[in-house]
Amino acid sequence: MEFEDIRYEIDGPAAVVTIDRPERYNAFRGKTVDELIKAFRLAWADKQVQAVILTGAGEKAFCTGGDVKQRAETGDYGPTESGMFEIGNLHKLIRDIPKPVIAAVNGVAVGGGHVLHVLCDVTIASETARFGQAGPRVGSFDAGFGSAYLARVVGEKKAREIWFFCRQYDAAEAERMGLVNAVVPAGELLKTAKAWADDAAALSPTALRFLKQSFNADTDHQAGLSNLAMSALDLFTASPEGLEGAQAFAEKRKPDFVSHVNWH
Repeated sequence: MEFEDIRYEIDGPAAVVTIDRPERYNAFRGKTVDELIKAFRLAWADKQVQAVILTGAGEKAFCTGGDVKQRAETGDYGPTESGMFEIGNLHKLIRDIPKPVIAAVNGVAVGGGHVLHVLCDVTIASETARFGQAGPRVGSFDAGFGSAYLARVVGEKKAREIWFFCRQYDAAEAERMGLVNAVVPAGELLKTAKAWADDAAALSPTALRFLKQSFNADTDHQAGLSNLAMSALDLFTASPEGLEGAQAFAEKRKPDFVSHVNWH
């Protein structure tokens, strides 16, 4: 299968899925999400694949979330096969695929890109990686898995800090807060991720499938919150306040959110 926005490669027991839009810091548009869904479905169906590695092209970014420039230009994330922006289905697929998903974070993971790595089963980070949220800075948010599940990973206080202040954290701090499993030199990132995939491939696939489903069962109720949050986000991004965030980002100026807020 040919892709435009991503690369899909089989390396031993691992499917390596690479977001390939380095000119946009690997931000995703609608087409990118469609292709990621296809890639994860291919990996699910392929009996050779025992683990999936998700990473980004280049050295600067793992993924910076939704393409805000695209949203500023067209008011949405561009055309898709279904006519819908399928990011919620991608989130669910990362959780549901019955194989370990390893995030190999090679650079900046912010916004929706931060949510993607959080949803992966484990995260290996380059020493040059940086983590954080940017949604409220550009008129966006993830009130579903991106916040509720994040709180399970790092605790309520830290999750609120990440979202309420939009700071960035280096790889060492991310490891201390339990946001990542391991930090390695940049040149060792993919090698390490593939070694972890090899370790998983030596184990019982059925046992890992049941274990992943068991872990997920504790937080599957958050899918309802995620659906609600996505509906709210659709409305918010079309509001004057949401549009101001995207427009200010595109124009490289400080957004004026307050004048657009309805306090009632």
